[in-house]
Amino acid sequence: MALNRTERAEFLAEPHIAALSVAAGADRAPLTVPIWYQVADDGTVWIITGLESRKHELISSAGRFTLMVDRLEPTIRYVSVEGPVTGTEPATIELLREMSARYLPAEKVDAYVDFSWKNHGEMVIVWMRPERWVSSDLGSV
Repeated sequence: MALNRTERAEFLAEPHIAALSVAAGADRAPLTVPIWYQVADDGTVWIITGLESRKHELISSAGRFTLMVDRLEPTIRYVSVEGPVTGTEPATIELLREMSARYLPAEKVDAYVDFSWKNHGEMVIVWMRPERWVSSDLGSV
């Protein structure tokens, strides 16, 4: 059964690891990789990636991407969102901290942020406005 708008938003607000997919060009399947994501109050989603990364290069070229999140317990459920990039900006340590706090235990956030900021190179925030949704809850299958 498809999820309604509220159920989709609530599910995306949970800290799932997303699968990011973006067109990879002629004669190539889409690039699909795991990634952390965050949902803004207005429903846009954002990711952090390396400025020089293949993900960023392909997203910049395609102008859009898809995020798919799923779970197995307590029921099989997934939400996929696809839409255009609405903006990019240099990553800040504050946004890196926000994203890290979404996924890591509180006692691990500072060390991860410090390591990432010093070792992962220049990073960028990419914003996407969901236009298309695919979702389902398969109940107790």
